[in-house]
Amino acid sequence: MNSDQLRRMKEEQGFIAALDQSGGSTPKALETYGIAGDRFTNEHEMFELVHQMRTRIIKSPSFVSEKILGAILFENTMDQTIDSMPTAQYLWEVKGIVPFLKIDKGLADEANGVQLMKDNPGLDALLERAKAFPIFGTKERSVIHEYNEQGIQAVVDQQFEIGKQVLSHGLVPILEPEVSINAQQKDKIEHRLLEVILEGLDKLPEDQAVMFKLTIPETADLYLPLINHPKVVRVVALSGGYSQAESCAKLSVNHGLIASFSRAFSTGLHESQSDSEFDAMMQESIDHIYFASIA
Repeated sequence: MNSDQLRRMKEEQGFIAALDQSGGSTPKALETYGIAGDRFTNEHEMFELVHQMRTRIIKSPSFVSEKILGAILFENTMDQTIDSMPTAQYLWEVKGIVPFLKIDKGLADEANGVQLMKDNPGLDALLERAKAFPIFGTKERSVIHEYNEQGIQAVVDQQFEIGKQVLSHGLVPILEPEVSINAQQKDKIEHRLLEVILEGLDKLPEDQAVMFKLTIPETADLYLPLINHPKVVRVVALSGGYSQAESCAKLSVNHGLIASFSRAFSTGLHESQSDSEFDAMMQESIDHIYFASIA
């Protein structure tokens, strides 16, 4: 584990950019960026196009470490290069931005009101490969759709189980038990989720620490017990379908919670923009998200 990266994630101000759209969400991300489905005929071509988009974002003069602490990458992006350097190495050595890797393989079918992560038998090999790039930490997503105590418990148990596997490889896991913004009892779910997470942290060895990526809660500052917990490096927020304006407004009333937005981060970016237009739009978004994160 890189001590400079750990100190940065613990102590410095800023947010995490989520650039980790996977195979299922990439076509929509490309379409929003102005690249229609008829521009590619297979997965390889699709990933080449999305890497060009991500490269443009990362190389933008607006994408700076003074406001962006880290960036979450998809596995294919980790395997790609920017200016002949592995993407993660470029992020850290050129930009000073901490690289993370999305490690889950998508969601299982819904049961007990939740979607757990699919089985991932190749995870140990992926984690060893990630360390060589080098990746600092990982991110793993499951989703809670309704209030069901058995389902909420299952989500948190799985998150900690995978988190411990990540920790065993010397990486820092971001546990992401997302609560759907459309859940009818969202506030009740979030209060129960906090209770179960705190129970999970109590079982974690004293010398280990994790991060969390959570939906912005209905009750402001609900997650302060996690933000201030000695076994928690940082708590970040997903946008979850909220617009950038909504996400930033909700984030700004949650002290210590910082952004890790995906769709809300790339709002307004388009392939047809000139470099100056693209950079100006990125600067506007980055400033908006940064100031909401440090409010």
